Amino acid sequence: MATVLKVFDRWKEFLGERVEQAEKAGMSEELISKLAFQIGEFLSDKVDPENKEERVLKELWDVADENERRVMASIMVKLAKANN
Repeated sequence: MATVLKVFDRWKEFLGERVEQAEKAGMSEELISKLAFQIGEFLSDKVDPENKEERVLKELWDVADENERRVMASIMVKLAKANN
């Protein structure tokens, strides 16, 4: 996972693959977004950003309220799908 986080394009590709797998497993977009929110919370609390794109996302995440974070998570899912 640490290697994936070093290059933002690789991170988006990794997320896109996970979203595709979740969809194939029958998960709804709403459930995938909820999981993305939980992953975002974990990454924000436990993982130091390894590139400038992730640092911007962390700064936005840190100043956002819970509803805004849920929107960000949903947008990240859409971004991952668009880049996969």
